[in-house]
Amino acid sequence: MNAPKPSLELLRGLTDENVLRALMAHDRLTRAEIATRTGISKPTISDSVQRLEQAELIVDTGERTTGRGRVGSYYALAPQLGTALVASITPHGVIAEAVDARGRAHGQVRTALEADAGQEVAAEALAAAAVQLGGQVDGRLRLAVVSAADPVDRATGRLVHLPDAPFLVGALDPPAVLAAMVTGPVLVDNDVNWAARAEYEHGCAQGVDDFVYLHLGEGLGCAVVSDGIVRRGHRGLVGEIAHLYTAGPDGQAMSFTEVFAALDLRRASSTAIDVPKLVEILEDTGADAARVHAALAHAISGVLSAALSLADPQTVVVGGTWGAHPRMLTAIEEYFTRSPRSVPVRAAYLPLPELTGARARAVDELGSLIVRSAHPTTTW
Repeated sequence: MNAPKPSLELLRGLTDENVLRALMAHDRLTRAEIATRTGISKPTISDSVQRLEQAELIVDTGERTTGRGRVGSYYALAPQLGTALVASITPHGVIAEAVDARGRAHGQVRTALEADAGQEVAAEALAAAAVQLGGQVDGRLRLAVVSAADPVDRATGRLVHLPDAPFLVGALDPPAVLAAMVTGPVLVDNDVNWAARAEYEHGCAQGVDDFVYLHLGEGLGCAVVSDGIVRRGHRGLVGEIAHLYTAGPDGQAMSFTEVFAALDLRRASSTAIDVPKLVEILEDTGADAARVHAALAHAISGVLSAALSLADPQTVVVGGTWGAHPRMLTAIEEYFTRSPRSVPVRAAYLPLPELTGARARAVDELGSLIVRSAHPTTTW
């Protein structure tokens, strides 16, 4: 039995996608250059360019080739295709930027926040950043990707309050906050998941499909990557390790977050870890500091042993403001290798990895949205 032939509309859609993707990867291209890069015949590319130009998805830049041979016209993505909003909400502030389908940022807004700023203040900062960026770019803000330094409900995109969460801005609802500024979907996930995606795509975990990303900063978090996919779980709370039981400083079992209370490493009147104090101890070579190093490494190794049992990763990536400190990493490796099971431990190295991960997803989603707009009735 012969397989059914694809419809003409589907073939046109696939060609148009190839043309659009080529122009997302380059500032400008002639039809001949697009044909070379896509492997599609020049007449087919010419027909596609004509369709896309009529649909106002690409434009003739007015630039022409020079030199011998037939003069060619350069084409580029239409400037009014819109941008995607990328935002990161951290204990210290909101960072937002608008990115186009080529991954270029068009403006950035930074708004400082206090650690206990609260839901309303954070919502106002996020909304104000979206309004400001929306006024700076051509076209619309067509979608948003948000990173939050807090647990995120998978179904709704709302932030979730868990016991002893140090930063949370209430049940902040980014999709609701951005509904009036963004015409399309608002995707929200926690910062550790976005950081893991960034390290997988651009950082130290490239080519590693199964790993655990442990974030050690003012807060504690973990991301589980399996078969190249960040696992989020039923509610989106995979990797919330603060209350996982591990070894305390005296050898007794206690929740991971309580280890820092027992070591007097929390900020005053907060469950957030006092990072400057902890880093100062890591830089100290005295006997008292060595005992803290050992206690932390023991507790962290217990968390990693649990992660190995449940996720079976190939490697562990450690990031955060103090987790990747050379002395901390060495101490973790020394304790972890004594465990019945262990895997290599490596340091994360991307700056602002959560923003990098969210930006990459925003560019990908915007590109797919543009492709679908060329043939909105086609089933891909």
